[in-house]
Amino acid sequence: MSGDIRNIGIITSGGDCGGLNAVVRGAARIALANGIGAYIIPNGYAGLYNLINIEHLTLLDEERVDHVNSSFAGSEAGHSRVKISKIPNPGKYKQIIAGLKKFDIGGLVISGGDDTGSVVVDLGENGIPCVHAPKTMDLDLQTYSVGGDSAVNKIANIVEDIKTTGQTHNRIMVVEVFGRYAGHTAFRGGIAADADCILIPEIPVDFDEVYSHMKRVYTRRILNSDVFSGMYSIVVAEGIKDENGNLFTDSGAKDSFGHVKLEGAAKYVRGALNSRAKQDPDIAEFMKASGMFVEGVLEIPEIREVIPGHLVRSGSTSAHDVSFGKEIGGAAVTLLINGITGVTVYGVVDGEVRYMPTKQAIRQRYVNLDMVSFYEQMDICFGRRAERYNPVFRENHGDYDVERFL
Repeated sequence: MSGDIRNIGIITSGGDCGGLNAVVRGAARIALANGIGAYIIPNGYAGLYNLINIEHLTLLDEERVDHVNSSFAGSEAGHSRVKISKIPNPGKYKQIIAGLKKFDIGGLVISGGDDTGSVVVDLGENGIPCVHAPKTMDLDLQTYSVGGDSAVNKIANIVEDIKTTGQTHNRIMVVEVFGRYAGHTAFRGGIAADADCILIPEIPVDFDEVYSHMKRVYTRRILNSDVFSGMYSIVVAEGIKDENGNLFTDSGAKDSFGHVKLEGAAKYVRGALNSRAKQDPDIAEFMKASGMFVEGVLEIPEIREVIPGHLVRSGSTSAHDVSFGKEIGGAAVTLLINGITGVTVYGVVDGEVRYMPTKQAIRQRYVNLDMVSFYEQMDICFGRRAERYNPVFRENHGDYDVERFL
């Protein structure tokens, strides 16, 4: 069954997140079941490039696999952000192949997102057998990706928790989360936390609309409270844009894949809302009516930004991501030993291993704006004037719907 593959290598790459250790464990267990050795190639693509110079690799035998905790976020295998094609060494692919031969590794299970997947394509085109196990908390691949559910849960919990300090101080709380150019985690995390406003890259922000919604909801809550208490929550994806399509970022630096390092979106939102509040005569009257106004000290509501950053990637993994991670890790090995490479595995459905070409899987997927208009009916602001939702109906006859988890 295993053909010429006696050993496989397991690589995790890109940003860390929940579910990666489940991928490692699932791949190792299926390899063991098929009499194949499974080695960790440490430090992502940097480790793969330097494999020829590494003296020892960790074999995931029965004993070592027991110490891979599927519920821990992050990866036992380690990560790096390296794009192989950009390495100036003209003999880089020959060097990688020589390193794999050194350890008798006949194929690679590689878990990562779109950048990692682009290197999977590159390696395959240069004669290196790989199967891609989709991983990104951004959820912007064409498949579900391990780490997404864990990140959404973390975001929802953080936004929900921050409401206690917001409520105590009558603040507007702006929480900035990862997501780069797609807003899936901000969208789903914000909805799960009952956020009042969710700003995503797919919709250029109209700050007049945000301010209008904030003013209406926030002032109503406080004035209708018997103790003049209330708050307003905003979830902001790091990659939001203004009406001209410009990113809000304090950094011009780029990573090895050419992506601008995004930071400062929440700070910009706070500034935009602060400036509008200062110019709004209704706000001074509201502050006086609610007993909050103190001249020269507290004349407008306090707006605070919170950036949980890497906490969203860290800690524990959701049960869904553990299950899915084991599934795609094991399925990736199953594909490799059956000679199917250059593909992305996206699940095992009723025992059927499903996959697609990696080039197709890594095409970026954005939040569907029909879903935005659906949730706008619930009085969630998305930084635009709410659009009418036009329902479309489809009867399902019991088929398993993979897209439901995207």
